[in-house]
Amino acid sequence: MKLNHLNLTVNDVKAAREFLEKYFGLQTVGTRGNAFAALSDDTGSVLTLMHGAQVSYPKTFHIGFMQESEEKVNEINQLLKEDGFAVEPPQRSHGWTFYVEAPGGFTVEVLC
Repeated sequence: MKLNHLNLTVNDVKAAREFLEKYFGLQTVGTRGNAFAALSDDTGSVLTLMHGAQVSYPKTFHIGFMQESEEKVNEINQLLKEDGFAVEPPQRSHGWTFYVEAPGGFTVEVLC
């Protein structure tokens, strides 16, 4: 069985949606003003974003985007850095990986 839907509460739906579209290729399939957005990936999984004024995820909470190669991880890392995000270079851990704080109040891991 495949997990194919996840909802995140975020403090800025528009900024989170645009971030996920630009860096991870998600496509918006529906919105309701600034309070809700539904995004889909190329496998049909759906990520919904709902507005919450106070967003507080546990320190270790994150979502991840697995890439096909170290080169792709490096490319996303460099693009985020060029766009002003505070990202450390990828490192060898449980794969080739790095983390970034996304607009909206959640963390994203990029790895292969």
